[in-house]
This record gives sequence, C-alpha cells and structure tokens, in this order.
Amino acid sequence: MMSTDLAVQDVSSSLSLARPRLPRWAPVLVAVLTVAAAGLPALILGWGLVPWLALAAVLFLVVLPLWSLAVENRRSAVDRLMTSLVWATFGVALLPLVWLIWTVVSNGAAMINSQFLTYDMRNVVGAGGGIYHALIGTLLVTLAAALISVPIGLLTAIYLVEYGKGTRLGRWVTFLVDVMTGIPSIVAGLFALALFVLVFGPAVRLGFGGSVALSLLMIPIVVRSAEEMLRLVPDDLREASYALGVPKWRTITRVVLPTSIGGIITGVTLAIARVIGETAPLLVIAGKTDSVNFNVFHERMSTLPVYIYYSFTQPGIAPFGGGEAPGIARAWGAALVLIVIVMLLNLVARLVGRFFTPAQK
Repeated sequence: MMSTDLAVQDVSSSLSLARPRLPRWAPVLVAVLTVAAAGLPALILGWGLVPWLALAAVLFLVVLPLWSLAVENRRSAVDRLMTSLVWATFGVALLPLVWLIWTVVSNGAAMINSQFLTYDMRNVVGAGGGIYHALIGTLLVTLAAALISVPIGLLTAIYLVEYGKGTRLGRWVTFLVDVMTGIPSIVAGLFALALFVLVFGPAVRLGFGGSVALSLLMIPIVVRSAEEMLRLVPDDLREASYALGVPKWRTITRVVLPTSIGGIITGVTLAIARVIGETAPLLVIAGKTDSVNFNVFHERMSTLPVYIYYSFTQPGIAPFGGGEAPGIARAWGAALVLIVIVMLLNLVARLVGRFFTPAQK
C-alpha cells in the first residue's frame, strides 16, 4: 500500500503543471549586479554617469532574459525581455524631460521672488526689473487666441463629424486642416502682419495681431482633437436620442458634447500649451515693450517667449569682476515661470475634464 502511494506521488510530481519561476526580487538583484559590473569598466576608463548607466542597461537586458531562459522557459524569457525594453525606452524618453526641468529649475529658481513677478523692465538698466509686463502680455494674448480658436475649431469639428461626413466640402475642410497643421509659426506671424498692415498701415504692432497669428496654429489642433473625441461617442447614444424625437442640434448639445467634454478640454489645453511658447509670430506682429500693456488692441505687447529671447540675445553688461550679464538670469527665471504656467494649465484641464466627464456606472 505504501509503495502504491509513493508511485502515485511520483507520477503526480512528474505531471505537475507548475514550472520553476524566478523570485520577485530577481529584476532588482540583476539591476544591482549589472550596475556594479558596469561600474568597473566605467572606473577604469574614466566614463561619466551616462555611459555607465547605458552599459548597465545593456547588461540588464541580456542577463535577466538569459537567467529566465535557464530557469523558466523561452516564453517567460521573451516576456521579460520585452518588459525590460518597454521600461528602458520609457526611461530614455523620460530622461530628457527630467533633465530639462532640472536645468530650468536650478538656473531659474533663484530669480523667483515678489519683485521679479510684480515689476516690469521700464527704465531698468543692469540688474533688477521683472517679468510682470511679459506675464500679463502672455496671458492676454493667449486668452484672445483661445477665444478665437476654440469656437471655430469646435464648430468645425462638429460639422465634420455630424454633418459633413462623406461630403465634398467635408473632405476639403479636412484637407485644409491637415495643411494648416504643418504651417510654420513664422508664416502665421507674417500672414497676421500682412493682414494688419493692409488695414492699419506698415507701422502697426498689436497684441491682438499676435493672437490672430497664434489662432492659426491653434485651430487645426483644436479641430483634430475635438473631432477624435466626438467620433468616440457611441452612435447608440445618438440613435437613442433620435428615437425619442430629439432634434439633431439638441442631441449634439445635450448628448454628444457632454459625453466628450473631457477630451475636448484636454485637446484645447494641448493647443494652448502648443502656442503659449511661440516666439517667431509674436516677434513679427506683437513686438516688444518694457512697459505693462493691458489692451491687446493698442500698441505693442511683450510676452514671455519674446522676453526670454531678448534677455538671451541682449543680456546687458556683465558685472565688473566677472559673472553673467543680468539678462541671462532673468531669462532662466522667465523660462521657469512659463513651464509652471503650462503645467498648471494641464493640471486644471485634467481636473475640469474629470469634473465634466459623465460618471461611469
């Protein structure tokens, strides 16, 4: 009887579906060992941090799949290789962003104070001054551009999805939107300048002209993003509304738009983030000034990108005894403020989109 039980156990163990698996801490162990192994040639050859980490990543991509192939099976080894490649490419994509943010913060954080944010550059020679006039100009010009672009882009997307599907006009509008997507920013600035010169004369420089130029860059982004969000709305919702006798225009305003409002707001925010850092069109049509201007329809208006450009190209005179010209530090501080504005816009867009998105039950 005992021999029969032993035979049954031997057969069950030989037919077990369980396969040997690497422990959960295996990737961490391999990462530590590869970093240490890559450190030896890095120390001998005098490499920097980047070549050291690159060699460690290559060793990790080789060692972990080989260990998995020896202990587990080929399928697990391929899975671990693909997972490691995904994480590696994610790190490569994230590294420039982190490096950029770190560089801007380390160079511009020292300039952020109440004076820098509330003073302009009028009658400032040398150190001192601030970005208040450029900050106000950026917000007003971008707001005016959004007021122009969002209604035009949203209504165009509604026409393409709800009314112009399969029509010749719809195909032409789609083609023109695609062409506008590739327009260089300087061309948009020259177009706005030519338009306003025809109306107001050759000496015209207006903040609203900059808004018109930026709107040419925003409209195709708003159209494309809104169009994709509207297409994601299931046709069943539209047909259910039509079955209840609701007109098409009311179906769009009460069913389609509320369902896709989160994605539309995100697309609008991406469009604003796309143009808020443009320099060329604003240099051409909005001009530069050292004073605060609250009227986009009157005189020149400075913006943060133009302020950064002039601060780097015309930094002023370096202090006696060495050191950087005062304009360099002001440019880094303005760049940090511009990045913070873009981040805040994205955060607000996510919160607003989450608030307006219909709850999933």
